[in-house]
Amino acid sequence: MTNKKVAVVFTGGTISMKIDPRISAAIPALSSEEIMSMVTNIDRFADIEIVNYERIPGPHMTPQKMMQLSRIVKGLVQRNDIDGIVITHGTDTLEETAYLLDLNIFSKKPIVVVGAMRNGSELGYDGPSNLASAICTVISEQSQNKGVLVVMNNEVNAASEVTKTHTLSLDTFKSLEFGPLGIVDNDELIFYRDIVKHHHIETDSIEENVYLIKTYAGIDSSLLDFCVNSGAKGIVIEAMGRGNIPPMMVDGVKNAISKGIKVVLVSRCPMGRVLDSYGYEGGGKKLRELGVIFGGSLNGQKARIKLMLALSITNDNEKVKEIFEKDFYTK
Repeated sequence: MTNKKVAVVFTGGTISMKIDPRISAAIPALSSEEIMSMVTNIDRFADIEIVNYERIPGPHMTPQKMMQLSRIVKGLVQRNDIDGIVITHGTDTLEETAYLLDLNIFSKKPIVVVGAMRNGSELGYDGPSNLASAICTVISEQSQNKGVLVVMNNEVNAASEVTKTHTLSLDTFKSLEFGPLGIVDNDELIFYRDIVKHHHIETDSIEENVYLIKTYAGIDSSLLDFCVNSGAKGIVIEAMGRGNIPPMMVDGVKNAISKGIKVVLVSRCPMGRVLDSYGYEGGGKKLRELGVIFGGSLNGQKARIKLMLALSITNDNEKVKEIFEKDFYTK
């Protein structure tokens, strides 16, 4: 049987790093060819085409670079000879890039984002193992029409659900609320469940003037006002609990909305969606009445990505609201 052809797009991250003895710290050092050479016997499973995009650490990734990467991947999925795409990425921003790609690319072909928690100089370097699992995922027929997936530590997660949960652990990427979609076991992909809702935002641009504010006890409107005065087009608030903010912050929300700035509400809790359950000053019910958009169970960084893409195609409040609330809210 003929092997499937997989394009592996290298963007950098810990998977491409080694310890530089001059500074005793990890920096980008490994080439894509060196990394692939450590994925032993992969030629038995797939034909690999290497695509070199960047070799940068995760924190160096930007929204514009994400959009450039999206254009590259869109070009690859349109090729008849490519059966799927794997993207290596730094773990610090991996979930944001994966979610942007998931929203922005509509293709039945499997797309997997993968990284490593240990660099090439450390004992137990997990890069080759993760990359092998990612390729096994991509070549499986079961991975078609699943959107963008994240594969780490032999677990397969949806880009829309997964988040980095630990600074060190190899199993750092988890879908806290729903669990993984499946696993890679003995080089075979096994799915436990499917993705029920999958959103898509078709755009070639991105609105970068979107800010993210995390609430804390006693927070006032200072940060909101700063964002407004800095030219914000959108603001995501990581609210408390079910979607509530301290009362000193309400005037800042009113000010932002009065200037046409889209304000999206999510929770700083790692699980659960926001809802208009509370009617006190700063409560979700009052915020909804002001025109705040509810972001479901998205975390702050993903809600920001979604708002950036949404604002690139529309500034209409009702349309942005529909992008966020469709399928999750009935009123």
